[in-house]
Amino acid sequence: MDEMPNMTIAAISNDPGAWLAQHGINEVECLVPDMNGVLRGKALPTAKFLNALEDRALFLPSSAFLVSIDGRYSGSIDEGFAYSDPDMRMVPDVSTLCLAPGAAAGKAYVFADAFHMDGRPWMASPRHVLRAVLDLYKQRGWRAVVAPEVEFYLTAPNPDPDQPLTAPVGANGRAEGVQHPYDMAALEEFEPVMRRVYDYAVAAGLPLDTLIHESGTAQLEINLLHGDALPLADKVLLFKRLTRQAAQQCGMHATFMAKPIAAQAGSSMHLHMSVVDEAGNALFATADDADTEMFGHFIGGLQKYVPEIMPLFAPNVNSFRRIRPNHSAPANIEWSHDNRSCGLRVPAGGRAARRVENRLPGADCNPYLAIAGSLLAGYLGVEQKLARSAEASGNAYKIKSTLPKTMEEALDRFTACDPVRKLLGEDFFQTYLRVKSVELDLFQSVVTSWERDHLLLKV
Repeated sequence: MDEMPNMTIAAISNDPGAWLAQHGINEVECLVPDMNGVLRGKALPTAKFLNALEDRALFLPSSAFLVSIDGRYSGSIDEGFAYSDPDMRMVPDVSTLCLAPGAAAGKAYVFADAFHMDGRPWMASPRHVLRAVLDLYKQRGWRAVVAPEVEFYLTAPNPDPDQPLTAPVGANGRAEGVQHPYDMAALEEFEPVMRRVYDYAVAAGLPLDTLIHESGTAQLEINLLHGDALPLADKVLLFKRLTRQAAQQCGMHATFMAKPIAAQAGSSMHLHMSVVDEAGNALFATADDADTEMFGHFIGGLQKYVPEIMPLFAPNVNSFRRIRPNHSAPANIEWSHDNRSCGLRVPAGGRAARRVENRLPGADCNPYLAIAGSLLAGYLGVEQKLARSAEASGNAYKIKSTLPKTMEEALDRFTACDPVRKLLGEDFFQTYLRVKSVELDLFQSVVTSWERDHLLLKV
């Protein structure tokens, strides 16, 4: 297994050819994350890739951002544009070059940004959306620091989607049948898969931190080390891809669905956020460890705007099956210190560790959009000096929820959220709403097993 590249990011950016030659790379996958966080793009021979860096002749049809999760094109409000399907220019971000350890030898990954042919950013692109939010922070002399926690299930192969998922067979030859939260022996059952994931992560430069067994059967959680938002969003998508590859190579599936098993806990992507100034000084706590006024406003912004932009955190119909009281996921936007029944949790820690954890995003979210939405909500709270509510205590599941309960309601509220819509831009909003509306319509046309079970012979 190759180790982490020994060239710095700056060196790779200045001389990507040397890095590619050093690691014997003969093919580069240029990755463009779409609305759902699905990696689209092109695979190029190394020579072609290097030539494309010079002549900027690397293109992708703009319809890549109009593909719904089932692979169909969603079209656009401007049908003429949708059918003409003009090219976008793909510009590789060579600082993201990394080995592709889960694939065949000699392959590398690189993320690419999409631009119009005249050089304007393609603002429907999730990478550009997040970058635009980070620019708002930069203009204020701030830098956002984030740390994602990603939950997922390992399952037995599921070739028939009409059949429920089942737990995979572990090292002891048995499948888990009951919950084993934080159980080290249960975690050890999946050592072959997770050892492969960690090896792949080292090779690809992913900053994986702690691993735990979560509440569900064969449900695990990985924490990524805190850092800058855009690189970490890239790394979340790479982690998903490498984990799926590792699981498949071990005869299992890995799923990041928000609620893959009806009777089990859902899977989240909890997002820890803090803000520092240009010198790296924490802005959410004072020298004596008290919450700053800015921190209160940041939480106030999350409380006001997160319920209005839930499609960024719960992007699929299945997402809302997870956000229900007493189902191991918050169903509210309350805040409290170290209280996991709240949608917004302030973990214990001193000034340098003062942060807020947004517990609402599901593991199925697009990490660029979930991070952008969270940071933008907090930013608006600071700009508008929004007060946070009184701190919740006890079981916050008992507090009446202000969150949308369905995807349909969430899209309606998202459409009407003018402050966020103005800052994220119409290009993104129109594209995202179109894709999600088409997906919702496709789902609502499906007759489920529940309907056949309970309505077929009774109504």
